[in-house]
Amino acid sequence: MTPESLIEQYGPRESMEYDVVIVGGGPAGLSAAIRLKQLAQEKGVELGVCVLEKGSEIGAHILSGAVMDPRAISELIPDWKEKGAPLNVEVTEDRFLFLSEKGAVKTPNWALPGIFKNHGNYVISLANVTRWLGQQAEALGVEIFPGFPAAEVLYHEDGSVKGVATGNMGIGKDGEPTENFQLGMELHAKYTLFCEGARGHLGRQLSDKFQLAKDADPQVYGIGIKELWEIDPAKHQPGLVIHTAGWPLDTQTYGGSFLYHIDNNQVMIGFVVGLGYTNPYLSPFEEFQRYKTHPEIRKFLEGGKRISYGARAITAGGLMSLPKLVFPGGALVGDDAGFLNASRIKGSHAAIKSGMMAAQAAFDAVQAGRQADELLAYPEAFKTSWLHEELHRARNFKQWMSKGLYLGTLMVGLEQKVLGGNVPWTLHHKHRDHEMLKPAAQCQPIVYPKPDGKLTFDRLSSVFLSNTNHEENQPAHLTLKDASVPVNVNLQTYAGPEGRYCPAAVYEFTKNDDGSDKLVINAQNCVHCKTCDIKDPTQNIVWVTPEGGGGPNYANM
Repeated sequence: MTPESLIEQYGPRESMEYDVVIVGGGPAGLSAAIRLKQLAQEKGVELGVCVLEKGSEIGAHILSGAVMDPRAISELIPDWKEKGAPLNVEVTEDRFLFLSEKGAVKTPNWALPGIFKNHGNYVISLANVTRWLGQQAEALGVEIFPGFPAAEVLYHEDGSVKGVATGNMGIGKDGEPTENFQLGMELHAKYTLFCEGARGHLGRQLSDKFQLAKDADPQVYGIGIKELWEIDPAKHQPGLVIHTAGWPLDTQTYGGSFLYHIDNNQVMIGFVVGLGYTNPYLSPFEEFQRYKTHPEIRKFLEGGKRISYGARAITAGGLMSLPKLVFPGGALVGDDAGFLNASRIKGSHAAIKSGMMAAQAAFDAVQAGRQADELLAYPEAFKTSWLHEELHRARNFKQWMSKGLYLGTLMVGLEQKVLGGNVPWTLHHKHRDHEMLKPAAQCQPIVYPKPDGKLTFDRLSSVFLSNTNHEENQPAHLTLKDASVPVNVNLQTYAGPEGRYCPAAVYEFTKNDDGSDKLVINAQNCVHCKTCDIKDPTQNIVWVTPEGGGGPNYANM
């Protein structure tokens, strides 16, 4: 049944009215909610604010490195330390290594640009910081609805955004309602803030409808794959931050790693691969597994135990790829817009700051009696903020690094270390990531070693550690525009890249009884990283929201 026919049969949907509805309970959405309520308290007015979160709880879908710059959280909640925010491990040492297959060259600290220095920053679990932000928001009176994904944008007759509707529950694999069927609910607001993270499902629709990106460079992405390890206490150095570039990637493929020592004898280790890579045989997951075998990395992990796993796409286009932030009735905030600073490998401070600026604009508009217009004060505030200044200094980083490791390193060093980011030139992205794959016939297959089960692992055992779960009797949330394309185009031309770029064993090509090929989609494995939605060369895969609460359940990630 179509959504429209379900509403006809079971509707109309119930609705709730708010001043501001926020889609996404990550750092951007929760910071916006907190700031809205702070402003309401300061002015002594009532303001209805709600947050919709697709994860089973706040923080369940949050995954990041992460080293956090506390600048924005200090603006939002100046007494965060007294209130018990889980920023406990201050960075004590930075190391930046260039890796060859067996060796490593450490960059002297005096030669590191300021963007690579983390003095005054904290090694954190962003999932735990987000849970804490959720508690602060609820204490201020924000209504938070975890397990309720916003599945549809609602519009007024004039085309402005009216709010969102949550997804229907209890639809079977056949598309028909089961005995557990529940119609979604509508949430109407004067303004709706979209804070879904990188490659937001509704953010994409809004960008297309309102042509938000027409004057911006194409957005580009990376996939970040991460594990949490408990290591030998003798090897543990709380606050040690290690970044690497080079091996196992070739010099023309953008990427790098992080290894962060947090508390409790744990390290967070991860690998980022730019999704503009060209060889369809490349597997970011296997490159990460290979990276862990390097002598400089394995020495920390040997004798330890892997305790968690996850993956998530990150926006990397920077300032030049930012779309128009506002449209009638709403705004894009945080990584739904693309505020991450790829040069610093940091986005949480940018998400918090953008949430605060959007909140101020929405609050002022509501108090002025306006609704469903464009919150122009938000992009204007951004242009005069420290966040704009920071992103402007780093605006060429990804563009230079896309030209290769050696030239990129040289030019980033020149711009950032020698010229302090004050350069008269601006580089531009010209291609989207999905346009970059070469036909398999033009590329060299990559043979990856088998996992040993101690240091390196397969996808399925990894997904198990992400605590991913979806209701099995539901339509796949990974949809195909044309079911023939995976075999006829992707397999034939690109050797079936779906099975390699996905870090969760969702896609596999198997044989029909007659020997022909078919694509199997194991949607229950999906960790919601959005890589397939980004990298599919024909843009035939479209990620939509699954039933509420489905997906990973990250602890301490």
